[in-house]
Amino acid sequence: MTDNKSNEVIDGLADFFATSYRTPVFRRPDEVGLDYEDVSFPSLDGVPLEGWFMPADSDRLVICNHFMPGNRYGYPGHLEPWTNFGGFEVSFLPQYKALHDAGYNVLAYDLRNHGLSGAGNGGVVGIGLLEYRDVIGSLRYAKSRKDTSNMKTSLLSVCLGCDSTIVAIDKHPEEFSHVKSLIALQPVSARPFIERASEDAGIDNGPDLFDVAIHKRTGFHIDELSPIEHAKSVQLPTLVVQVHEDSLTKPSDVQTIYDNIAANDKKLFWIEGTTERFRGYNYFGEHPELMLEWFDSHID
Repeated sequence: MTDNKSNEVIDGLADFFATSYRTPVFRRPDEVGLDYEDVSFPSLDGVPLEGWFMPADSDRLVICNHFMPGNRYGYPGHLEPWTNFGGFEVSFLPQYKALHDAGYNVLAYDLRNHGLSGAGNGGVVGIGLLEYRDVIGSLRYAKSRKDTSNMKTSLLSVCLGCDSTIVAIDKHPEEFSHVKSLIALQPVSARPFIERASEDAGIDNGPDLFDVAIHKRTGFHIDELSPIEHAKSVQLPTLVVQVHEDSLTKPSDVQTIYDNIAANDKKLFWIEGTTERFRGYNYFGEHPELMLEWFDSHID
């Protein structure tokens, strides 16, 4: 590949990692028969966050943290111009319905610079290094509501939301003292993602080029954009779930993240039968049994 073409690919990847892009909150919980409340609350640093609270008649709460470039609803990948990740829709609504029907209240919200939440850090995405503040904001918001303040709380955190959760646990473990368990769906590091993209594009030194490009845009280096080191602080019971043959990253990355999680009570589940990362985001909506079994078995 020519140098100009290589730079074009790397610049595109760096732009995506540095700023992501907003997608519409295309569906709402009432489409699957769920009552919900529109809510807003501040992040740890004051960024206004928008979300839904879906009540259930119980003392159990799951807080959901989404992936990039989606939002609390999912991702309208069946519509142009967002068909670049397989051409199908990701919808978390069936997942929320499954949680609700199993007796869980659900709080789902948009991370900063996504969905309808406010802009933060000049629009820069930190792959968890900035967004961890939103996870803490959601926990504090649940604590501030009379109806949810004493609920048994678990976390369902996906990709960017998962990295953000792991960083938050590392930086502010005291905020998680009441959390019962975590499901970590498809955590990711930047380096293997860039390695795969570079291999596919025929770029020999892609990670090195990307490191320069992302540092120029954000001040972060490629290996900072990873939950691997932060995972050593995670002592919550944690279920890690990942598309095994994910064409956008490498299974070794998720294995390393999993191995670094400090919890004695942890499990790694590989989703088989697809190479599409975004299929994994629909997994719990289509197969809620694993999710419910993990939360149910760790709620007391």
